[in-house]
Amino acid sequence: MPMRRRVLAAGLAGVFGAALSGRTAQAAQPATPPVRLDQLNLVNLSHVNDPATTNVFPGDPAFTLETIATIPDDGYYLQFVREGEHTGTHWGAPGHFNTGQPLADDMDPADLFRPAVKIDVRAKAAANPDYGVTIDDLKAWEKRHGRIPDEAVVVLWTGWDAKWGTPAYPNTGADGVLHQPGFSIPAVKWLIDTGRLGRRGGTGTDTFSPDVGTDETYTVSKLVYQRHRISLEILANLKALPTTGAWVLAGGPINRKGAGSTATIFGVLPPGVG
Repeated sequence: MPMRRRVLAAGLAGVFGAALSGRTAQAAQPATPPVRLDQLNLVNLSHVNDPATTNVFPGDPAFTLETIATIPDDGYYLQFVREGEHTGTHWGAPGHFNTGQPLADDMDPADLFRPAVKIDVRAKAAANPDYGVTIDDLKAWEKRHGRIPDEAVVVLWTGWDAKWGTPAYPNTGADGVLHQPGFSIPAVKWLIDTGRLGRRGGTGTDTFSPDVGTDETYTVSKLVYQRHRISLEILANLKALPTTGAWVLAGGPINRKGAGSTATIFGVLPPGVG
């Protein structure tokens, strides 16, 4: 490898290592040992974007894929995609719920790459699909695993990822109301007030929304979606995301004035985490 590329690779690894350790490089401090990028593990936290298996939030536009070019006829293969910005696994920008807050093209790359913790509430959600995670739940989790990092994404593993593609996923009652677990309003206020979500943290969930499905005021979403905070929704494969120590990286197109984006979301696992 030419010297210039070796220097660039070492510099990138050093920056990445500092980010993963939560430290800012300073001349007066010892250099953070670089993390080799080939030692990172990635886990996919996204469902496949398939109209046959995608549960669409009530009222959102239908999701279709149409083949518009084939190799035998056109020399290349291409599909035309029609879907809402929040169809399937996606991330949401603050302006999705709050007028005047940042939209997709106002966000910084660091807003989409955050430390993450996973809170397993599958047992409580199975017993009560309308369960709202409480402050006591969060404090009990911290007693076992340590303080939630500032500006983190707090991911709820409700077990709904296993229901994807079936009527059990929206879990709609006879009255048309969704029955899905989420965060209680006091719990999200606590996460915000104590700095755990900070300016650019957020929430994650394997359901449609961080709100309990029966709360049609979307109060939790309105609280989360402020400043540069994000919400990662309809996550998949949460079994592979460690309880602590991982980061989440959200991709997808940056639409002008977008409310967010359908996304491929990865869990990024540093060496020794997993």
